[in-house]
Amino acid sequence: MSELTTVARPYAKAAFDFAVEHGAIEKWHEMLVFAAAVATDATMSTFLSSAETLEKKTHVFVQVCGEQLDNHGQNFVKVMAENGRLKALPAVATLYSELRAEHEKEIAVDVTSAVKLTKKQQDDLAKALEQRFSRKVKLNCTVDSAITGGLFIKAGDTVIDGTVRGKLTRLAHALQS
Repeated sequence: MSELTTVARPYAKAAFDFAVEHGAIEKWHEMLVFAAAVATDATMSTFLSSAETLEKKTHVFVQVCGEQLDNHGQNFVKVMAENGRLKALPAVATLYSELRAEHEKEIAVDVTSAVKLTKKQQDDLAKALEQRFSRKVKLNCTVDSAITGGLFIKAGDTVIDGTVRGKLTRLAHALQS
């Protein structure tokens, strides 16, 4: 995966820069997500791995995407195809989303709790996290009954383990040291 990320990074950056320049950040996000879905389709993946000519692969891929891609999006896909990089499209879409979130000063935060959080709890948590991260927070809340109590929060590389089990583990470590 890291190899695909390395390959995808300049494409994602180029697409993002172009989108910002032309005021089409959302449109490019939609196009890249759609193209990534096409690239990960089992039938398309098999076709892209086949012995067909590069021109045929490119033509079929663009045709399958149809009107979901504008002319600039089609050109982007053609450039990626010419360089044999269509399989990197999912990584490009992911990196583009990260660039977009950074540009919009937004961060996605995964919150896992033992019970479903109320709307007020979610709003209070989002407000506190917005102050901590200095950016707009988008909460993705899930419930895991294995958590006895507390919250497990993951935002990018930052992990906040406020679960009862996590606190007990840290206390046990401290006592053993």
